[in-house]
Amino acid sequence: MTSSSPPGLARFNALAHDEVADVLTEICSSGAWGAALLARHPFTTADDLLTASDAATAALSVDDLAEAMAGHPAIGRPKPGDPVSAREQRGMAGASDALRAEMLELNLAYQERFGHVFLICATGATAGQMRDALRARTGNTPERESAIVRTELGKINRIRLTRLMTEGE
Repeated sequence: MTSSSPPGLARFNALAHDEVADVLTEICSSGAWGAALLARHPFTTADDLLTASDAATAALSVDDLAEAMAGHPAIGRPKPGDPVSAREQRGMAGASDALRAEMLELNLAYQERFGHVFLICATGATAGQMRDALRARTGNTPERESAIVRTELGKINRIRLTRLMTEGE
């Protein structure tokens, strides 16, 4: 096994078709994204998997993107009992009550404006950074925001796939 084929990738490649589909759905709830990756499974290298993910994310229709966003909880409100959601939103863990209340208000304004949850790659971001991004992005045009959401989704998918491939190292 080479350094470009981590142990988690070998385990992922060894899964049965339906198991791969389940893993991909946990990573991104867009059926089109999962189908695109499933069609290319197994992957020779980690780069091949990440490149396929990037291409699938770029190809998502408006409806596919909405399906992907529906699988993400609002910032500051991770899915109860979901360790992935809690880990990714770790930056909100120490937020003050005032900041949490502000985030709720900003999230609601964003959802009213764009019709979907505010999506940001929260891994490594502080509560203040997420709040500032939410404030700034609420003023975007729908077209600009859609492009940003697609980029953020791509980052999230890459992080989740990388974690999958490096599990057990």
